[in-house]
Amino acid sequence: MSRKQEYVAAIDIGTTKIVAIVGTRNENGKIEILGISRAPSKGVKRGVVLNIEETVNAISTTVEDVKMRSGIDFSEVFVGIAGQHIKSMKSRGYIMRDNYDDEITKDEIFRLIGDMHKIHIDIGEEIIHVIPQNFIVDNEAGVKSPIGMCGRRLEANFHIVIGQVAAAKNIEKCIRKAGLTVKDMILEPLASSDACLTDDEKEAGVVLVDIGGGTTDIAVYYDNIIRHTAVIPFGGNVITNDIKEGCAILHRHAEQLKIQYGSALGELAPDDKVVSIPGISGRDPKEISFRSLAYIIQSRMEEIIDAINFEIQNSGVADKLAAGMVITGGGAMLKHLPQLMKFKTAMDVRVGLPNEHLGGPGKNEINQPMYATSVGLIIKGFEFLDTYHKKFIAGKQDEFVRPEKNTIKDEAAATFSDNGEEVTETEEKVSLTEKIKTLLSRMFEVEDQKIS
Repeated sequence: MSRKQEYVAAIDIGTTKIVAIVGTRNENGKIEILGISRAPSKGVKRGVVLNIEETVNAISTTVEDVKMRSGIDFSEVFVGIAGQHIKSMKSRGYIMRDNYDDEITKDEIFRLIGDMHKIHIDIGEEIIHVIPQNFIVDNEAGVKSPIGMCGRRLEANFHIVIGQVAAAKNIEKCIRKAGLTVKDMILEPLASSDACLTDDEKEAGVVLVDIGGGTTDIAVYYDNIIRHTAVIPFGGNVITNDIKEGCAILHRHAEQLKIQYGSALGELAPDDKVVSIPGISGRDPKEISFRSLAYIIQSRMEEIIDAINFEIQNSGVADKLAAGMVITGGGAMLKHLPQLMKFKTAMDVRVGLPNEHLGGPGKNEINQPMYATSVGLIIKGFEFLDTYHKKFIAGKQDEFVRPEKNTIKDEAAATFSDNGEEVTETEEKVSLTEKIKTLLSRMFEVEDQKIS
């Protein structure tokens, strides 16, 4: 590999698996995966890190493996974030420009986005993404790209994704303890969308459903604009647990049953077929009917679909999704799931694969729903580099400036002066009072001079 070839490294921290991946772009703009490795995830539940040590060990294992496979010694990674703490909101902002004649530049759009990072959010939360939906230039609505236009008032509608500070910090801590640094944190449904959705689908209106082990991620697009994002705290693991409880078997056996013989539609499962499960500690084996297994899966899957329908209705564009639904993630590999989804939602359903953006010799190995988020993180990483004119070249990175994220940790948070000394809120008020007194005294001195 050429030393000047740009590459991106990413880590997908999921509930069931942790994936480390390194990719590059070929001359056609396709993503070529240089190395990929995965390890079981034991310290993550519903997309949130609960055991730092176990997560760090899994990350370190995958990172060392992917470095050896790819031959690239990277230090900065793009990381996916999800979990039930994720929520979204809509906001609107504007800036006034000094000159009518000057063209609107990319820096002014960055400034507008930077202002959105400063909006008020609840304590303990931080802004993860600020996504422009459309722009308004001097009350002229419907502008998709205002760069190069002239106008005095630049306005925009934004889709803002918010998450808990603690969850993000725990992810960063795990990455740091593994000897890496986080380049950027990316919402996982956005990454999966870039990997699986076509431009035509985004224009016509589509909902992406990424069914993972602990969470189900949702992203709704219409007219090439993201309209809604959500994270449902249910995934494939709740189905496995139901099989475990319903059939009174071990968790690993339940997972194998789901993957090998599971079906999302009980009526389509054969009634005359059974599978034998080894007994616990030498006990007699159990025989489980394929149809009974399918009905257990179907009942829980219908609950997840009901939650998906609720989020689709909340998007405000439920009646405009002409392209229907695209399902991806490990849960999308469940047999007969597209048929059940279509029956319950009355939408066209297809299984999303990241094949459109992949190239190179290892394409077929990666072209699976379970790797959609990982490939999407690579795509988002290259978008990030293009946006900020930034490249990873032989492990060396140039500095860049981007909008600071607004994080509210404590109402009484201390600030710091230029020399690094802590300045409390009271001291700030005192210094401000002194400045006002000085200013007023100077004003009165000027007035006295005029009078005299």
